[in-house]
Amino acid sequence: MGRKNLLSGLLNPAPAGPDAAPSPSLAPSLAPAPPERARPSRGAIGAVSQSIADLKARAILEIDPWTIEAGGMQDRLESDAAEDAELARSIAEYGQQVPILVRPHPEKEGRYQIVYGRRRVLALRDLGQPVKALVRDLDDHALVMAQGQENTARRNLSFIEKASFAYQMTEAGYDRKAICDALAIDKTAISRMLSVVERIPQDLIRFIGAAPSIGRDRWLQVADMYASRPQDSETVQSLLGLMVDGGPSDERFAALQTYLERPFRPRPPDPAAPRTPRAPTRPVRTADGLRLGAARRSDTAVVIRLDRARSQGFEDWLLDRLPDLHRDWLKTRGD
Repeated sequence: MGRKNLLSGLLNPAPAGPDAAPSPSLAPSLAPAPPERARPSRGAIGAVSQSIADLKARAILEIDPWTIEAGGMQDRLESDAAEDAELARSIAEYGQQVPILVRPHPEKEGRYQIVYGRRRVLALRDLGQPVKALVRDLDDHALVMAQGQENTARRNLSFIEKASFAYQMTEAGYDRKAICDALAIDKTAISRMLSVVERIPQDLIRFIGAAPSIGRDRWLQVADMYASRPQDSETVQSLLGLMVDGGPSDERFAALQTYLERPFRPRPPDPAAPRTPRAPTRPVRTADGLRLGAARRSDTAVVIRLDRARSQGFEDWLLDRLPDLHRDWLKTRGD
């Protein structure tokens, strides 16, 4: 699993609590106060103030790496120990050539949230050196956009890492356009990514890891197989651990695919167990009567299945507008 746990250490740095001081190995001057946003003003004074604010935004500061905390989404499912060691060796020999990007922590004075550059922060923590960083005032939306675009440009994330990033953005309330902009891909690709991560448990995906050589088609196949006969995630992880014995993520994926491809022998029904009546279905049709799919309602859920060959993108339109539709529905109730 390499230094996988060290990445989570950056997300929740144990040695530095909410009120912790900078690392004692670094001078206090290495943790400058976040740049203040210039107050809007008119005329020459306003222009000078804006110029000063722009210069501060472009200035490269040296800050204590232990003052940097989590920010944005988790874009990497694992790390490569050899790559991390090579990065640390290169920084030790030649110095940090490319600055990271952080923003002032919105809740903790004197601390920062990472936008991009996690691996450089980890390497510099290990080396006991300050981090060269650009410090910019970014809201949550701008942070995620910058993080997604930087990682897409600098490192070819695997399919499942991009899918996991898209899922986190969806859970955080971002619409499809924002996700497409962050990952520089179209809505069709986003829909396929989400169809994988919504059918395979998140803890199982994290257990598999980045699987860099596994593309979209094989992940879709595994998602189809997993959804057709759901498994207990913890049991599957235990079995895969025995099959690959700590091997790389590509091997963990291959083991999962092999496990799901095994012949399925359903457990014989218990004749004494009461039968649960199957929930009725109703067709989903267009205004012209064309059948788009079907809906099934039970005591605990409503499942709508659309035929994508017939819906022709309506599913994306519907998913994008569900928050607005729900808001309008609440208005009809007076909520």
